[in-house]
Amino acid sequence: MEPPTSSRLNSRKRRKDGSGPNGATELDGIPPKMSRRSLGLREPAPFSDEVEIDYSKPYIRVTFEEAMRGTPLDRPVRVYADGIFDLFHSGHARALMQAKNLFPNTYLIVGVCSDELTHNFKGFTVMNENERYDAVQHCRYVDEVVRNAPWTLTPEFLAEHRIDFVAHDDIPYSSAGSDDVYKHIKEAGMFAPTQRTEGISTSDIITRIVRDYDVYARRNLQRGYTAKELNVSFINEKKYHLQERVDKVKKRVKDVEEKSKEFVQKVEEKSIDLIQKWEEKSREFIGNFLEMFGPEGALKHMLKEGKGRMLQAISPKQSPSSSPTHDRSPSPSFRWPFSTKTPPSSPANRSRNESAVTYDISEDEED
Repeated sequence: MEPPTSSRLNSRKRRKDGSGPNGATELDGIPPKMSRRSLGLREPAPFSDEVEIDYSKPYIRVTFEEAMRGTPLDRPVRVYADGIFDLFHSGHARALMQAKNLFPNTYLIVGVCSDELTHNFKGFTVMNENERYDAVQHCRYVDEVVRNAPWTLTPEFLAEHRIDFVAHDDIPYSSAGSDDVYKHIKEAGMFAPTQRTEGISTSDIITRIVRDYDVYARRNLQRGYTAKELNVSFINEKKYHLQERVDKVKKRVKDVEEKSKEFVQKVEEKSIDLIQKWEEKSREFIGNFLEMFGPEGALKHMLKEGKGRMLQAISPKQSPSSSPTHDRSPSPSFRWPFSTKTPPSSPANRSRNESAVTYDISEDEED
């Protein structure tokens, strides 16, 4: 019987440079959107000592082929996964999700090691064992939790919990004087490998905190924790408070600089707009001025037209030379009242006046 290969697993391996939701890559096989309904459980997973097992039925392991074909509902494939699960994160959840989806009908049992075992074989933990138990209990993929799980799996433990397969990543796990604590499980054909999630682990999280220790210490002091609770000396406490004040001043200066830059930028934009509008108006004004007062402007044409009309008005009309001349008929002479004399006349008209006088005298004589 061959153990399941990684290509058969529904692994969701996340890489540091992965693109997509939660660092998923194109190879992760992101499922399509589902209808809005409740998929989670309403209660945390029970502990193994709280679950009743029917020992009257014999313990017969299922083969890998039988597990892949699918087992009856009342006989799920019992898969076991163990770990420390300190600072429970998405990498832990993804590993448990892969273990849960190994077979069509899987019952996932998760073992959590105690503080004593962990401190002896791996090192100090951030969370105590009860906190780690509780964190694993509330993972949606877990069906049962084993407290105080053994560091090395024994045949008695596998038989007690009726385990069919053990799920873990395929990297050899050297500990407790062994090159690989899962070596005997692999030789028995009970090992089902899962994929680690790159870029996230408990050690990575602790490294981030240690690297930025001053930042988080100042953060917690600002949130009301005492220096004693944070194990911070008196001098460091004052130093952190001083740094906090300096950072506030720097932030204020930065805010003022940003606001001043925004103000200057707005002034520049408005000045550019004003210059552009002034250029447009100046071009329009110059064009109108030249149209009115230029060499061929409207004013010149108006003056020419007015001058022509004035000359036409003051100059007499001349009769055509070809037209025949008509002698004017003599107009009757005007007679001055109380006087027999006629008004003086020009020498040119004397001949006419003389004839007129003769005419007037003859009329007086008739009277």
